[in-house]
Amino acid sequence: MKNGKNIYLIDDDASVRKALRRFLNSLGLQVDIFASAEDFLERVSSDATGCLILDVRMPGLSGLELQDRLVAAHSRLSLIFITAFANPQDRKRVIQAGAIAYLTKPIDDKILMGALQEAGACL
Repeated sequence: MKNGKNIYLIDDDASVRKALRRFLNSLGLQVDIFASAEDFLERVSSDATGCLILDVRMPGLSGLELQDRLVAAHSRLSLIFITAFANPQDRKRVIQAGAIAYLTKPIDDKILMGALQEAGACL
């Protein structure tokens, strides 16, 4: 069941993309997945709305750099960061720039659901 909200996922790790897609689909949510920030920028309109779940560290354009671009473009996307390399400075930076959450891998399903609720993406 599509909820009418756009959910996007960017992670360079195919296993993370697959697992998160499966989890989100189990909630009745549809998600568009991308292997890189560059791929996302090429395929998604700059005026897109919804929720973007993105990895902090990726080859090429990082999640932090993508957030900077989105903020500069006055994007209306809600951001949820995920990372295997938690860093207090990164967490502070992304939250101060407006991100909903900064979650550490492996992602706790209940915490992700709470972040998605806060973003207005589901439930």
